[in-house]
Amino acid sequence: MNNPLPIGSTIGILGGGQLGRMLAVAASRLGLNTHIFEPSNNSPAEQVAQKVTTASYDNTEALQAFGQSVDVITYEFENIPTSTLDILEGIKTIYPDRRALATSQDRLKEKTFLNDLGLHTAPFANVENAAEAAAAMALIGTPSILKTRKMGYDGKGQVKVTTTTEMQAAWNSMQGVASILEGFIDFSQEVSVIAARGVDGEVSCYDPGENIHREGILRTTKVPSSLSAAQRLDSVLIAGKILNALEYVGVMGVELFVTSDGLVVNEIAPRVHNSGHWTQNGCDICQFEQHIRAIAGWPLGDGSRHTDITMENLIGEDINRIPELCQSSVALHVYGKIEIKPGRKMGHVNMRN
Repeated sequence: MNNPLPIGSTIGILGGGQLGRMLAVAASRLGLNTHIFEPSNNSPAEQVAQKVTTASYDNTEALQAFGQSVDVITYEFENIPTSTLDILEGIKTIYPDRRALATSQDRLKEKTFLNDLGLHTAPFANVENAAEAAAAMALIGTPSILKTRKMGYDGKGQVKVTTTTEMQAAWNSMQGVASILEGFIDFSQEVSVIAARGVDGEVSCYDPGENIHREGILRTTKVPSSLSAAQRLDSVLIAGKILNALEYVGVMGVELFVTSDGLVVNEIAPRVHNSGHWTQNGCDICQFEQHIRAIAGWPLGDGSRHTDITMENLIGEDINRIPELCQSSVALHVYGKIEIKPGRKMGHVNMRN
């Protein structure tokens, strides 16, 4: 796709969660329509989109009709089945492209890619059987963490290993699923850079945000972070290097550990990112609009920060704090999810620091 999409065009979005919802809202402000493809009913995104297709990701007929109805395709989560891409990429352009997805979908490929770029990651070893589990433990040692190579998120699909005797039980818990053993990183803080790259190769990075996780789930992101000026520069240069190496189009989240030896890349996410929600009230152009601009072939917007923000996720029963939060000067972002579940992201607030 070489020409910018005209106003009135339709963005196809795979996935109907809160990220898809906020992408649809951003698209509507730019005069663009959205068509959501989502297997479940009553998704957050379908509440704000112009059109929704409710079908499974292996429904060839529904996917073909979806592809024909839109002008470009993007996604709000990275665990999209390969078969889905096989059908859609022959119909319309998909941004970010298949290479970015393949790299991020597999932790082994991701870390190998990052190391090949000269970037630092946690030490790692592939684990696909009991013998490799033992070899990985001998190489990586403890403490370490065994993770499925694919499909894990928000602390799911991973087991902490604190002694060598725990490794066999950890591997057994994976039930034969291809995994990766990662060594622990001694870090002082975790930060993330939300970065965008346009069709023309233009790159724009937001200020790094400082993240706090609990039980594997992001709780808060604060900007500005406590990084030094040199560390801030290094973090955005790392993000830009990754985007350019992938010839990426769209917004990406790059998570980094701050260590005494420099910055270590934890993981990359080829989509708009939870830790970038602060941009909705801290910048003129938020990450969601930036992503829509990029995939539509429009010029990227100014991502500079005008306000210091702390973003707090509303997890599970936190959503019941809405009446209380309405009494304070915070910006509310509620996802429209019907059922409250422990660990489920129900919304977030952006508070001025």
